[in-house]
Amino acid sequence: MMPDRFTGKTQPVLPVYQDQQKCYDIVYSSEPGKYTEALENAGLKGRRSLIVTDSNVAPLYAEKIASMTEPRPEIYVIPAGEENKTLDEIRRLLRYLVENHYDRRSYLIALGGGVVGDMTGFAAAIFMRGIDFIQIPTTLLSQADSSIGGKTGVDMEGFKNMVGAFKMPRLVFADVNFLKTLDGRQFASGFAEIMKHGLILDSDYYVWLLENMYEITDRDPDVLRTMLYRSNEIKKYVVEADPYEKNERMLLNFGHTIGHAIEKYRNFSMTHGECVALGCVAAAYISWKAGYIPMEEFYEIRDMFVPFGLPISEEGLDAEKIFALMRSDKKAAEGKIRFILLHGIGDAFIEPSVSDEQILAAINEINYVETGD
Repeated sequence: MMPDRFTGKTQPVLPVYQDQQKCYDIVYSSEPGKYTEALENAGLKGRRSLIVTDSNVAPLYAEKIASMTEPRPEIYVIPAGEENKTLDEIRRLLRYLVENHYDRRSYLIALGGGVVGDMTGFAAAIFMRGIDFIQIPTTLLSQADSSIGGKTGVDMEGFKNMVGAFKMPRLVFADVNFLKTLDGRQFASGFAEIMKHGLILDSDYYVWLLENMYEITDRDPDVLRTMLYRSNEIKKYVVEADPYEKNERMLLNFGHTIGHAIEKYRNFSMTHGECVALGCVAAAYISWKAGYIPMEEFYEIRDMFVPFGLPISEEGLDAEKIFALMRSDKKAAEGKIRFILLHGIGDAFIEPSVSDEQILAAINEINYVETGD
């Protein structure tokens, strides 16, 4: 369990990854002055930068961020969508940096969702053997999860995040006003990761999420800030215990083992959060059938995704094909698929010995089969 309990208090700054060489702040604000102050505190003010964003976010926020950054940065736009999270796009970005004479003191600004953040961080990790970057996440998924913790990378031949590096940002600047323009499906996608945080480590937070369901779905700014702060605290706690995912950090993969395989199986036509929600239901099902949680708890976990706009079943899943994709995932070690299961809400653990039969049964549990009258 987390050593400190959820208080519901809103905090403006959360320091993350506390060692002497790698420490950065998450700043929660909508004020331009706070952004400038954060850059100065991170030692970035006055240095040349490049905004990396995508074709969806650029017309909404790129000029605003450029006008707040001194000296004013250029803007580099990548095509929006998971299908563009590739080594080819990274190569184009690196070529732009070289041809326009960016150097080791330059830094990158990742302005967008998880795809932009992962790609920008990866480019920063490998350009000139590593330059600084910051995250300005614009989606709920990236504000709550993907911008925190230093995982960067790209997909390779459809396999998610198969190539990447650990690269901590110098700063994360989270503005909940960005979430006002987010469509409902993408907002729900982000909530899957937030629900995951409560399920793996904090039952009090899980209950708070359910109690504040209407305020969350109505996007109340104060409630969203409180929610983001607690989710980031939970991820901070796990990442600092295991920055390079040797043990405890694997808990953050709850729902992702099957979820990533479904993403690939559906050719990324489903959102990340939709697939994670299905994966969470499947992992909870295995936890029930293995005797770790009671039946009633499984059904509560499953059903609580529904009011937040997330699926608990999907039509037309081929369990054998999804299982085969799982074996190709980077989370498989020496041919074994490690699962994150639950002893209860807020109490996750790593289980290395889930059988093939249990996995196939869990996939079939979330496979919606229409029955005739």
